[in-house]
Amino acid sequence: AFPFERISLKMCAAKKTASTTFIPNIKRHNMNIIAFGTSTSQHSINQKLATYVAGELGEHQVRILELSDYEMPIYSIDLQQQGFPAQAHEFLNEIQAADGIVVSLAEHNLNFTTAFKNVLDWVSRIDMQFLLGKKLLVLSTSPGGFGGGNVMEIGLKYFGFAQGEVVAHYSLPSFQDHFKDGVIESEDIQAIVAEKIDVFLSSLNQTEATPA
Repeated sequence: AFPFERISLKMCAAKKTASTTFIPNIKRHNMNIIAFGTSTSQHSINQKLATYVAGELGEHQVRILELSDYEMPIYSIDLQQQGFPAQAHEFLNEIQAADGIVVSLAEHNLNFTTAFKNVLDWVSRIDMQFLLGKKLLVLSTSPGGFGGGNVMEIGLKYFGFAQGEVVAHYSLPSFQDHFKDGVIESEDIQAIVAEKIDVFLSSLNQTEATPA
């Protein structure tokens, strides 16, 4: 059974231990990881994918965010002069407290969703390099065969601009064909996602590595 409650900002303990294949003779540490999809829809397939991956992160502490908790007025310089919304600071605090970030990008008109772009606009005005020192596993999915590949290209470029380090990324195609009842059904895609997760977790542990 899936161990997370699907509510905003729930502190979670994931269900199984991550592979240690990539880091021999290293003492592993529990990391703080946030995971979220970039749609505010209650039925977001990218939120479902991010939540699934959160459940595969071993014994690390994972917080599943809901983007709808960070809805703000559309950014403008005039509004900024009146002060930053509390939600912008709250989202930035979540980023700063995390060792790693799992984000699954929803694609609207070949681009970020309006809601996510607006969060980025506000947060980047507080700190342009708000992803500095953060390692990211970037995902996307869509009903079609390209799996959100267009927004993935945009995301990889933007996250680098914000000084984040994307250590692994994957676009899952044809979501409804491969994802059922909260899990990936295709063994081939399961293996690909598991490999991306291993790379992500290994990169986090390399940062905190202590010789055995």
